[in-house]
Amino acid sequence: MSWYIECLKKYAILDGRARRREFWMFTLVNSIIIVFSIILDNLCGTQGTGIDTGIIFNIYLILSLLPSIAVSVRRLHDLGKSGWFYCIILIPGIGALMLAIALAKDGIPGENKYGSNPNTSYPNYYTAPPR
Repeated sequence: MSWYIECLKKYAILDGRARRREFWMFTLVNSIIIVFSIILDNLCGTQGTGIDTGIIFNIYLILSLLPSIAVSVRRLHDLGKSGWFYCIILIPGIGALMLAIALAKDGIPGENKYGSNPNTSYPNYYTAPPR
């Protein structure tokens, strides 16, 4: 959960690098919250009539859009790619798959033009970010 909160704190920071763990832990918690918001919409009866998504889900989706894009761009920076590479998701069918494959790759060791290696920022790879 600390990785998720850390990404929310950096919700609009597009510079720097994000390690794989930071990105995927944010994505995991984000997905769990989305599932719970859908369940909550079903239980409360707040689903829309035409779009099958509810008010709670839509509000959360809007609120989490910017942090999701920001952590994705920082993750792409860790791979040495420009944040504009995120626009590949606009290619129908294969764009999202290509982006997911790129985001799953290991980052460039050492420093690149976007900053220092985020894996060396924490003394232990499995520890959460400092508070």
